[in-house]
Amino acid sequence: MREFFDAYARAADSVDLAFFESAYAETFMFAGPAGVQAVKRDDFLKVLPRRKAFFASIGLTDTQVSRLEETTLDELHTMVRVQWALRFEKAPRPPIVDQSSATYVLRRNEPSAQIVFQIDHQDLARRAQELGLIPAQA
Repeated sequence: MREFFDAYARAADSVDLAFFESAYAETFMFAGPAGVQAVKRDDFLKVLPRRKAFFASIGLTDTQVSRLEETTLDELHTMVRVQWALRFEKAPRPPIVDQSSATYVLRRNEPSAQIVFQIDHQDLARRAQELGLIPAQA
């Protein structure tokens, strides 16, 4: 799983749509502070370039796995909690390295695995506001 999420980090930094197409199930569940929704992979792939542009605008330059905890759920599914290290560089401020975390449930399809459920444990836009990378919403 470490290799999978290291590749995920590289793909997030470069918007490697081919990686994300193979990494997510055709339909997957996404949960975060705002709620839960079913997401079609094709819709997710369409949003990724805008997501990348947003993160570039707030200075995100690097994403790395800082910790990974893996739990086998059954013969087909694995739950992985990932602690991400996010590096922001936005002049004139000094670089900021912040932590975020997400939990993923992956279905193992030989020879690879696909994300079928993702839980983001924080609102990244709100965190960017707290870090002063974007203005607070009025």
